Amino acid sequence: MTSTHQVPSVDDVREALKNVHDPEIKRPITDLGMVKDVVVGEDGVVTVGVYLTVAGCPLKETITRDTTAAVGKLDGVTGVRVDLDVMSDEQRTELRKSLRGDAEEPVIPFAQPGSLTRVYCVASGKGGVGKSSVTVNLAAAMAERGLSVGVVDADIYGHSVPRMLGAREKPTKVEKMIMPPQAHGVKVISIGMFTPGNTPVVWRGPMLHRALQQFLADVFWGDLDVLLLDLPPGTGDIAISVAQLIPNAEILVVTTPQQAAAEVAERAGAIALQTRQRLAGVIENMSWLETPDGGRMEIFGSGGGQTVAESLSRSTGSTVPLLGQVPLDPRLRENGDAGTPIVLADPAAPAAAVLREIATNLGTRARGLAGRMLNLTPTRS
Repeated sequence: MTSTHQVPSVDDVREALKNVHDPEIKRPITDLGMVKDVVVGEDGVVTVGVYLTVAGCPLKETITRDTTAAVGKLDGVTGVRVDLDVMSDEQRTELRKSLRGDAEEPVIPFAQPGSLTRVYCVASGKGGVGKSSVTVNLAAAMAERGLSVGVVDADIYGHSVPRMLGAREKPTKVEKMIMPPQAHGVKVISIGMFTPGNTPVVWRGPMLHRALQQFLADVFWGDLDVLLLDLPPGTGDIAISVAQLIPNAEILVVTTPQQAAAEVAERAGAIALQTRQRLAGVIENMSWLETPDGGRMEIFGSGGGQTVAESLSRSTGSTVPLLGQVPLDPRLRENGDAGTPIVLADPAAPAAAVLREIATNLGTRARGLAGRMLNLTPTRS
């Protein structure tokens, strides 16, 4: 039997538990009031009581494993037992207040003055240009570089982001907060996570606005570096709602080289003139198909992306860059269907290389005053 002086103290165990983070909230369980009690036996067996936020916590195995590993490293520990319990309503309320403050009505953190989260709305004039593929690949590439990234699948009628990111878990509700599932290090929320099977969403404008508001305010995103919103095609209700809810969001326009698609994409980008949002740039997708002999087959024509960038630059009076041209690659679609974006599955592929470069440029842009509306009042000297 291990002698008493060799076993760790309760304080030692609690110190070790600071290294155990809640998988959804990304903070130490000691800070979140999740440690119920600690008992250290004379034989070196440590029993840790842990409160789960909700009874059906999908990540309880992760918490148990991480707790066992952290405590098991201490000198003198011969075994670890983790007893799981569930928070009371009062404890969940306290947790919500500690994370969100006392405000009863949730606020959109990205719309608050001083928010350092870069918000990009990925828009297109028409469907079928690969907007969702671009969104998930940019998100995965940014997360791989160590940024904290979230994606809102705001394409309520045509939601496809969860499949493309391989996000199969359902969100967890903790009091009035929604904990988003994660895939490839990206937090993601979609209306598809709340509807049974492949049921269509048949909603009018006000319901769409409320759903988007909940995705932005009720979901606990934590401290994000970048939030990407995959918008529906066109210039409808959701695009207007985003402008109202997050006026500092910037617009990324996705188009194909086809001139007809470019004309429609120009309209999607020109909405920024009315909403006073900043245009971050244009991404041309499906630019060409590389042939086995190293040539290029321009299946959808050429020049659409440059045309959109130049047209939007003229209409806004500021430079709207063409951020990149993504070649047509069947692997882009195949990896999306499989739930692993091409930037992770095949980073050497030409399409992946372009997307990774765009993600690097967007993720490291200076957080200046560009694009912000400044309420300045001239003063008389």
